[in-house]
Amino acid sequence: MDCCPSSRRQALLWAGLVAVLPFADVATGAGAASAAARPKGLLVTDLEVVTVTDTSVVITWFTGSTTDADRYGAPTPVPADTELLLGEPGNPGSLRTVLHDTAPTAFHYAEVHGLEPGRTYAFQGRSAGQVAQQAALQFPGSGGSMDAPGVFTTLVPPPGRHLFTVALCNDLHMGEQTAGIIVGDWPPSFQQDPGLPPYPEVMLEALLDDLRKPDRGADALLVAGDLTAEARPRDVARVRQLLDGWGRLSRDYFVARGNHDRPHVGKDYAGCTPVPGADDHHDCWGDTFPYRRQTLSTHEVGGLRIIGLDTTTLDAAGGTLDDGQLADLRRALREDRDRPTLLFGHHPVTFESAVTTAAGPGFDLDQGRARELEALYRRTPGVFFHHCGHTHRNKRTFAQDSSAVEFLEVAATKEYPGGYALLRCHTGGYQVNFYKTRTELAKRWSQRTRAEYFGLWPHYTLGTIADRNHTVLRDLSGLVPVG
Repeated sequence: MDCCPSSRRQALLWAGLVAVLPFADVATGAGAASAAARPKGLLVTDLEVVTVTDTSVVITWFTGSTTDADRYGAPTPVPADTELLLGEPGNPGSLRTVLHDTAPTAFHYAEVHGLEPGRTYAFQGRSAGQVAQQAALQFPGSGGSMDAPGVFTTLVPPPGRHLFTVALCNDLHMGEQTAGIIVGDWPPSFQQDPGLPPYPEVMLEALLDDLRKPDRGADALLVAGDLTAEARPRDVARVRQLLDGWGRLSRDYFVARGNHDRPHVGKDYAGCTPVPGADDHHDCWGDTFPYRRQTLSTHEVGGLRIIGLDTTTLDAAGGTLDDGQLADLRRALREDRDRPTLLFGHHPVTFESAVTTAAGPGFDLDQGRARELEALYRRTPGVFFHHCGHTHRNKRTFAQDSSAVEFLEVAATKEYPGGYALLRCHTGGYQVNFYKTRTELAKRWSQRTRAEYFGLWPHYTLGTIADRNHTVLRDLSGLVPVG
């Protein structure tokens, strides 16, 4: 029996039911209005301002049929052109086309560079001359930032020269075959189309392909857990093979274990190393990646100290740090308290994360250990960033009594929104930007899985613009360029 996914998804079930039943007509997929009730024509919808840097923006949307539905009840994709217009806020007449791609697609990914830092732009996405409509239920961002319809503001870059870029991702779920389930076959879940590669492979390969391209260009990659669906040997081997095709473990990419990667029981795992003190559990993930359960790993990129934490338990979705690993972490940080340090692990830490997670506080790091970890960070001035996954959302939080350390949850790679974050380090600070992956198969799967949990999934997982795109001032002048 798989203990861990069900506890998270049961909580999402109740949250989804409470939220969706009063207004099921706003949802897509299973909760959408019937195809017969839709007017004839082209549906141009789901517009999202995904990425905003100091000089660029990525805006996505979808074109579908208003009369035909796929097997999930969602509009069938209809290819059309991609046009993006930018102008001055409050002046519709100033809108001018800055991108027009006539290659037909239903999954529109408009990316424009050369923008001015710190400037507010009005925008409009169009396909077949029709204006794309922003997705419903856009929520306020942190720090007063709003996902306001029709405008975005570019970031101000960190001061100093760019040093290197670290990519952050999590929740690959290699081996998973069905997305969005709670229990059994309910609610409506999602599968890959016959004849196409498994969607976890599609999404991971799209991520790695992105990171090879000059316009993304990561110098290192951190994977914060749930590399596999259930740590079966063939799935662990496959995810290691794909990651090894991008770089070398512990030099170019670094991994931490997630709850799905935990030691398992059963005949599928009998050939793997047994866990001391729990001989019925076998650690297939640890046989392929050289980190045993509840051990930390320490790495270095351009002078940046990177510490990976194993926050997993044997049989629960929630996380913890045992006494031995916490003691090891104290010793590691005490060796050089002022050295710029980034930590990553699967489970979120902060109280704000715990009380806003759909599955409740028990889904995050044990809150007693979480407070100890935050206290340790306060005593280590060099610690400035903690990356985690598990919640499948973009969410930026801080400890209750300090903003010195950013705790960043990054949305899942394996499903909507389907992407990764880039941490661009400069001598005077860093910039965080979230990107969706952009191969055609990845965009298709991302659009399909928007409809998870009765169409509420995007409003929980995408996060605000401020969550997924921001600049932080910090003295990182002790770091050095990579490559």
